[in-house]
Amino acid sequence: MSETVKNSIIRIHTLSKKYREAEDYSVNELSLDIPRGEIFGLLGPNGAGKTTLISMLCGLIRPTSGDFTINGWSYRSEPRKIRKNIGVVPQEYALYPSLTARENLVYFGSMYGLGGAALDGKVEEHLGHLGLLKHADKKIETYSGGMKRRVNLIAGILHSPMVLFLDEPTVGVDIQSKNVIIDFLKAYNKQGATLIYTSHHLIEAQEFCTRVAILDHGEVLTEGTPQELIKGLAQARSLEDVFLSLVGKELRDYA
Repeated sequence: MSETVKNSIIRIHTLSKKYREAEDYSVNELSLDIPRGEIFGLLGPNGAGKTTLISMLCGLIRPTSGDFTINGWSYRSEPRKIRKNIGVVPQEYALYPSLTARENLVYFGSMYGLGGAALDGKVEEHLGHLGLLKHADKKIETYSGGMKRRVNLIAGILHSPMVLFLDEPTVGVDIQSKNVIIDFLKAYNKQGATLIYTSHHLIEAQEFCTRVAILDHGEVLTEGTPQELIKGLAQARSLEDVFLSLVGKELRDYA
């Protein structure tokens, strides 16, 4: 057994998903090992299967076949342990606009079983790190997009998950918010958490991720560090070059 497999926090074995009445599989016998402590990028064009894969790993939808484990826990027999130890930061804001940032975070923290001074301290700490403390008691509906994105991030990590799923965590934000979010996530990763990141921003992925997998048609096309993938393709100067060489330049619009 390789060192990568032995140290994998997520192990995916021939995982498949076919939606009812769909002609093709969204995820097709996909196998992948994600080492502990990585910032791991799942990249691919529209319709590649990224969202379906993450939805299965988060327990939102059930696979058609195959298996996966997170920290050794099988989704079949120990789903509660998995849910307790993962965090999800969705692309859409999962916030109540009529509540303040502090009220939102206390509410979401209570859903994880947190409370009292410990929860208040975590909320205060994270709001401070993400530059939101002076706006903590203003309603979310008054926030800019970048501010909402930062509160959305805090809501996903209040329970200190060992694995954090991030769906386009910097989409639609100003450059200052983007830098604050990326620095915060790097610091969280250094504390031992594994980050699973999806984005269409390939320059950001190249700089942020320690490893990436490129998916298309529900399958893994390649996997490795960004620099390994770039060096492995003649004439490639960036992860974008590698991406386009594998998935092509055709438009991937779908409705």
